[in-house]
Formats: sequence, structure tokens, C-alpha cells
Amino acid sequence: MSEKKQIRKSEEEWRKELTEEQYHVARKGGTERAFTGCFWDSKKPGVYTCVCCETPLFRSDEKYDSGSGWPSYWRPIEEDAVALKTDVSFGMKRSEVVCAACEAHLGHLFDDGPPPTGLRYCINSASLKFRDEPEKA
Repeated sequence: MSEKKQIRKSEEEWRKELTEEQYHVARKGGTERAFTGCFWDSKKPGVYTCVCCETPLFRSDEKYDSGSGWPSYWRPIEEDAVALKTDVSFGMKRSEVVCAACEAHLGHLFDDGPPPTGLRYCINSASLKFRDEPEKA
């Protein structure tokens, strides 16, 4: 497992760098409405990175349509790209998914995904940036 660089900034710095929605979701743990994010139905090949620090998080190859209205992946790009925290908001106990480098809120992890992992990383589009895959020669 590689040692990840930790990225720390002040709330003022995050506010300057992010849109209002990105800040609300990624830094304050908000959730965008289902079927409204720019990546929920995207099928373009590439890599999804953290909107805050651009750490690679998920590949389009591991993305699938869960029917939830949020981008869903069955695994992260690397096991240590994301971290899990316990979320007990709204009277539920869930696994919150955060960026391992900057602790941006990404979404939640559920155990109703497809094989081979059986996992569903349900991620907010507002927490992501997209990097196209380079064209293959």
C-alpha cells in the first residue's frame, strides 16, 4: 500500500477553489439530488478524480448504472484512494466514502453492487472531476 500525501487547506481556501455546490457536497457532507449530477449517466472512458485535490478515485471501466441517479462504481481505482467513515446522520448507520488524500465527502458505500465485489460506491457528481482517457495508438 502506497503512502498517500495528505492535503489540508483552510475552509476559506476551499470556498475560493470550489463552486457553492461542490463546497456544500465535498466539504460539508451534502448530497446532490438524484439524476441531477453531470456524471450520473456518463459513459465516456476515463478517470474520475477528486474535485478538491484531483486524486484519481474511480475508472469508467468500474462504473455501472445502479438506477440510483448517482454515479456508481463497484471498486475504486486503488484500494487506498478512498477511506471509509461511519455516518450516523438521518437516523441511519452508513459507510461514508471520503477521499483518502483530502477527506472530501464523496458519497456512501452499500453492499448491493454487482460482482465481483458486491459493492456500490454511490458517489456525488459534485465531488468529482473527469479526465478523458488518452487515445490509444
